Amino acid sequence: MLKIFLITFPFFALVLCGYVAARRRLLSLDAIPGLNSFVLFFALPCMLYRFGSTTPVAQLFDGGVFLIWLLCAGVIVALTVAVSMNHRIRWNDASFGALVAAFPNTGYMGVPLLVALLGPAAAGPTILTMAVDMLFTTSLCIALSRLDGVDEHGFAHAAEKALKGMLFNPMPWSILLGGVASAFAFTLPKPVMQTVGLLADAASPVALFTIGAVLARSQMLAAAHNHPPIPLRDYVPVAAIKLVVHPLLVLGVGSAAVALGLPLSPFALTVMVLAAALPSASNVSLLAERFGADNGRIARIILVSTAAAFFTFSLAVSLLP
Repeated sequence: MLKIFLITFPFFALVLCGYVAARRRLLSLDAIPGLNSFVLFFALPCMLYRFGSTTPVAQLFDGGVFLIWLLCAGVIVALTVAVSMNHRIRWNDASFGALVAAFPNTGYMGVPLLVALLGPAAAGPTILTMAVDMLFTTSLCIALSRLDGVDEHGFAHAAEKALKGMLFNPMPWSILLGGVASAFAFTLPKPVMQTVGLLADAASPVALFTIGAVLARSQMLAAAHNHPPIPLRDYVPVAAIKLVVHPLLVLGVGSAAVALGLPLSPFALTVMVLAAALPSASNVSLLAERFGADNGRIARIILVSTAAAFFTFSLAVSLLP
């Protein structure tokens, strides 16, 4: 366990550094969107492209990983919505709560952390799970969020916004371009690749620092707007679903699929389980804010899952073969 903590500690410590920097105003709240933009549009796409271009195509487009992750994501979304709905939480808030339960922080945290733990071969399955969540899980939750009619423009307007968001999100494109480069053994000119490498190397530390800053900013904004106290039952069960139920479900469904003859390697299943054990994706809070959901609750779920994952994720690593 100590060896695992030695690997995971720096990742979570950087998140804490970002959180403290924002809370102490060492980092201006107005600067956080700039950090987020640097990670989203420059550093992270370069990291994903580099991993994708050096990963065999079969690992990037593994049908078994795709089907199991998609099925488990659907189950987690349904379960979380069912658990969350009450007289305070309707479809919009429940759906974005379901998204943070089903969508782990694979981009900002998962890819570098799992590669550090398991080696470069972990990049392929991890990137594929992230693509599923960006394209399918997010779209499903946005669709569900429109069912209570909180948006006067209705479902069509929400679908248009979601489609534009996917088209202008550079991460799926960087994954696709990396896969194409891998398939055709294409390599960028050396000066260009060195530039990509510099940006890719910056992705992990800046992304982790930004996670902490975004969490602190969300918490501070909720306090500034006099957000009413959030009952523990409105966010702790969702964090528990993310950190406990999700990885156990992936392990159970994956093991059953292998027993039924699905071509899925034990290594890929291990990567998937650990990806599911990651905390919630921090960028969901920005999406929830855009669609008018209770961002104070979403931020609280992300914060609790991120803090608790330092222990639960390390435990998951130690228990898996």
